Formats: sequence, structure tokens, C-alpha cells
Amino acid sequence: MEIPPLFKQGASARVRVTIFALLSVVMLVVDARMHVLGTIRQALGTALYPFQTVAMVPRDAATSLADSVTSLSALQKENRDLRQQQIINAQVMQQERLLAAENAQLRKLLDMQQKVPVKSIVGEILYDARDPFTRKIILNRGSQQGVTAGQPVIDDVGIVGQVTRVFPFTSEVTLLTDKDQAIPVQVLRNGLRSVAYGRGQTGALDLRFMPANADIQKGDMLVTSGIDGVYPPGLSVASVVLVETRSADSFARIVCRPLAGIDRHRQLLILLVEQNLPPRPEPDVIDEKSAKLFKRRLRDSTRDTSADDANATPKDKPADERKGAANVTPAAPAAAAAAPAAPAAAKEKAR
Repeated sequence: MEIPPLFKQGASARVRVTIFALLSVVMLVVDARMHVLGTIRQALGTALYPFQTVAMVPRDAATSLADSVTSLSALQKENRDLRQQQIINAQVMQQERLLAAENAQLRKLLDMQQKVPVKSIVGEILYDARDPFTRKIILNRGSQQGVTAGQPVIDDVGIVGQVTRVFPFTSEVTLLTDKDQAIPVQVLRNGLRSVAYGRGQTGALDLRFMPANADIQKGDMLVTSGIDGVYPPGLSVASVVLVETRSADSFARIVCRPLAGIDRHRQLLILLVEQNLPPRPEPDVIDEKSAKLFKRRLRDSTRDTSADDANATPKDKPADERKGAANVTPAAPAAAAAAPAAPAAAKEKAR
């Protein structure tokens, strides 16, 4: 019986493996020695490249998806890091600006310290006073640094205030615009002296009790006069911003704006001025003899005044007195007649 072609068996598997192995070795040796298979390899590679590209599409898609997810998370992390760095840089920049402003202010105070003829120290504002109705600040300099009550406080432009209370390590400064603060000033243009008073929360100054015809104009500069013995003369105080005069008022309304940084700077200059004011004179002691002499002179002057009034002529007397004298004129002759009788009665009594 003939075997069908489907079930026919050729060479065994071992024989085929051996044949193909020997063929591969021969081809390798021939290619290595003679290089005859390079053209065939290139042609096969060119023919199989499209199939290779199609086969690698799923792998490339998976790789690109993983890369996109990884890059997105990396970009988000980098964005967060950059935002945090931007915030830190903004804080550092603000601190640098503040330090630059403080440096500039300290340089100005140093220049002002060299210009002022008295000894001074730099103080820093710690906080404002608790009372909202006053204009006071607290500095980080006290009696341990030589600060005493009454010493003036200035900045690089002019007067800021005056030390009112002193503690061992801090001091209280009443600002120039406080409602209870006053400072002697003079007009730089003509030397006219006056006193500037604070207006409280408005942050301005008043020149009170100035005549309506006073020679003060808008824009005049006010400086310290130095007559109080506290503020050195010539320090800038304020500039005149408003001058109002009314015919019905005896005094002019003059408003001034302080030149110093009342509420702007953090570093100030305390002038260590020694207040060498003369002592207050003691009241005069009046002894008993001087008191008696004073009383006697006062009594004599009173008598002289009474005698002068009695000897005054009717023309010298007021109209009311002349009118009263006219009303008692009928009684005058009787009094004149009784006057000579009085001495006669006294003589009879003596006998």
C-alpha cells in the first residue's frame, strides 16, 4: 500500500539540524574569508526594514507614553521648585531693599552726625506708644547710653521730637506733632521768632498767636531758634503750607508741615545735649522790719491819695462827684457855721 504524500517522512530532524549547522558554518567561514555575503545581507536588510519598523511601533508607542508621563511629572516638580525659589528670592530681594534703604538712612545720619556740633548716638525705633491719642515712640537707647529727658531727636533732615521719659535701656520720644509738644522756631527768611505747636493726629504744626500782619509767607522755612537751651539753633523744623488772615481775627492761622520723617524712618539720631540752664531764682525773703516799712509806706501813700482827692478842685473831680456835691450844697453853710463854734467850746471847757 502506497503511503499518502501527507504522511511521507523525509530526512530525520537530526539530519536536517546537522546539515543546516554545517551550512551555517560554511557560510560564516566564506563570509569571513571572502566577504561575499555583504551585498546579500544589505539587500535583505533593506527589504525587511519596513516590516521591522511596523514591528517596533508598539514598543515605540509604549516608550513615548512612559517618557511623556515621566517628563510631565518632572516638569510639574520643576515648576513647584521654581515657584518656591521665586518666593524665596522675592523675600530676599525685599530684605535687600530694606537693608539698602537702612544703609542709605544710616549714611545720611552719619553725615548729619558729623555736621551737628554736639555729641550724638543712633537709636532704632522699637515700637509706637500704646496711647492712640498721642504721638510717641520707643527707642532702644536709655540712660545706660547717656540719654536723658529733654534731649532732642533728629533725622537726616531735621527735628523729629524730644525725649520725654528715660528707662535704663529704652527711652520714650514725643514726636514734634504731638498735641502737647511745642518748640521755639524762627523764620529763616527774616528771623521772626515764634513757637510751633503740634496738632496731634493730623501730623501738622501750628504757629499760634501770630499777629495778622506778621511777615510770614507760604513756603517759608522754620528752623530752631535755640533760645530754649534744648534744641541747637539752625536745625530744620517745618515749612509753612497755609497762611490765613481774617479782618475779624487778631491772629493769623498758620499751618506748617514738618520736614523730618516723623513716621517714615526707623533709625534716628539722639543729640546728647547737656542742658546747662541757669538755676531758678529763689523767692525774695522779706523780714519783719521790711514788712513793717512796706506797710507804713503803703499807709502813707494811701493818706496822700486821700488828701489829694480832698483838695481837688471841682474841675478835677468827675461829673458824678460834682453832681453829688451840688446835692449837699445847702448843708455846707451850716457846717461852716458850726466850725468856728467848735474851737470856742473847747476853750470854755479848758477854763
